[in-house]
Amino acid sequence: MPTISRVLETCIYTKDLPAMESFYADVLGLQKMSKQLPVFVFFRVSDDSVLLIFDPDESAGSREVPSHGAVGPGHVAFSITHGDLQPWRDRLAAHAIPIEQEVTWGNGAQSLYFRDPANNSIELVTSEIWDG
Repeated sequence: MPTISRVLETCIYTKDLPAMESFYADVLGLQKMSKQLPVFVFFRVSDDSVLLIFDPDESAGSREVPSHGAVGPGHVAFSITHGDLQPWRDRLAAHAIPIEQEVTWGNGAQSLYFRDPANNSIELVTSEIWDG
């Protein structure tokens, strides 16, 4: 059977692309790759992963690829190191982004949960979350 090697991209949706563009660029520091308002804004997360943010109504129409969309908040988890937990707490506080919950998992991994402007659940999680 052929194998799948990684998640290349993930999509979340919003009616307010400018607010999301500002949040992901200014608060989380992601590099903007492309935008076409009022349809989408795309960000590079790492060398081999991207975050796609679409307006659900604008992305539902006829396009080169099959239409897609979602209703309600989604979830995205970004990998961080243990050493970056406190700097991320500080950065979120500096931008008045409340941490909704902190979790220490059974294997010692830690997660910070907060919301983006579209109410998506965003997680910063130490990279060993899925080890063991």
